[in-house]
Amino acid sequence: MPELGQGGVGRLPGRGVSGGRPPGPAQRLHGRPVDPEVLISAGRAGDSRALGRLVSLVENAAPDLRRVMKVIAPLTGNAKVIGLTGSPGVGKSTVTTAMVRSFRDSGLRVGVLAVDPSSPFSGGALLGDRVRMQDHATDSQVFIRSMASRGHLGGLAWATPQALRILDAAGFDVVLIETVGVGQAEVEIASLADTALVVVAPGLGDSIQAAKAGILEIADVFVVNKSDRPGAQEVVRDLRNMLAMADYGQDRWKPPIVSTTAATGDGIGDLMAAVARHGEWLDASGERARRRRSRARAEISAIALTELEQRMGGMPGESRLDDLAGRVARGDLDPYAAADELISG
Repeated sequence: MPELGQGGVGRLPGRGVSGGRPPGPAQRLHGRPVDPEVLISAGRAGDSRALGRLVSLVENAAPDLRRVMKVIAPLTGNAKVIGLTGSPGVGKSTVTTAMVRSFRDSGLRVGVLAVDPSSPFSGGALLGDRVRMQDHATDSQVFIRSMASRGHLGGLAWATPQALRILDAAGFDVVLIETVGVGQAEVEIASLADTALVVVAPGLGDSIQAAKAGILEIADVFVVNKSDRPGAQEVVRDLRNMLAMADYGQDRWKPPIVSTTAATGDGIGDLMAAVARHGEWLDASGERARRRRSRARAEISAIALTELEQRMGGMPGESRLDDLAGRVARGDLDPYAAADELISG
């Protein structure tokens, strides 16, 4: 059985450093500096250790990251991205596990990015040391990585878009992104995924509250999980009533409601069919291309803002920023003029 590394990354059998074989790409991964092309080649060949290292470069904003992104740019744009969000306790991980199993039954290679809360002490994934989705831990065609949100309010790690890009370039057919259950702020998943699933469950009293908060407005598919429990039909009814109040034109996608019991697999076939139908609509309507342009635009903006923050932080003692802040606080300068002055250098 493959060993399970940090973040739930499966280590492929026969790719360790022992065995007396000549060193291959996977065995050179721990030498420094590392050639990004070696990592990418190993990752595309199915080496989960290489993939784990690449995602770590993203999370740590390593200097080699720019070279990595330059190399993989022509290799991206093929993976289908599915996001799962919802309140804690609705069974997102169980639904994710069931979907992975279904995709694997179809012969597809699957990546999973599970975004966990951050430790307030280390900044790492608070739940990252748990073993997720043990059913797939021995499958070399499934890569599972737990990432820390690091205080990012949208429920997604700031590095998630770039980690997604790496898995896309590595040849995964499908990438599932499971987000932190933090409520309203999870609407960010809609900008990252091709298809967004909102998972709800009976007995949590969250169907109407979520509708009020606006989180259900992001759904491409509603998943009423744990539908074998009392109250499941009431949740379905509430969702139908909510959808009835929305204005769905002829060209708009109307989110279907799928009832599942992911722990037993009931309804997963219906869920996969709904996801497939949405994928067909995305391609026919041109919405997939539009969403991906929007995703790239947001990624560019995030990188630019991070770079600007780093430049400001790199100033000696942040003296210029402090000086501008003092002038704004005294009323000698307005904040817009101060920002213009800071950006202009």
